[in-house]
Amino acid sequence: MTEDPAGRLVVTLDLDGVTDKAGLMDRCARDLALPDWFGRNWDALADSLADPSLWPEGARDRGVVLVVRGWRAYAEERPDEWTVAEEVFAEATDRGPGLFVTLGPG
Repeated sequence: MTEDPAGRLVVTLDLDGVTDKAGLMDRCARDLALPDWFGRNWDALADSLADPSLWPEGARDRGVVLVVRGWRAYAEERPDEWTVAEEVFAEATDRGPGLFVTLGPG
């Protein structure tokens, strides 16, 4: 993990090769080190992203920048699902103090 100029931890969610919701949820579980009980649904993802107790060590005090990269193929393959994913990212950002989600290279 790296940090941004403001000292927030930067975590990358790599969606390269993801073409459906199940793949997105699996990648979130892996890249974000979500617990085994992560429900792999939209509500569970929003809750997990917004919960500072699930962030990497030290991130609660510093904040997290989640960079979503490799997203474009998924967005093109499943535009309705991608719209929901974007809403989940936005909701989590609104609920999670110190969480910032940004789209990186597609």
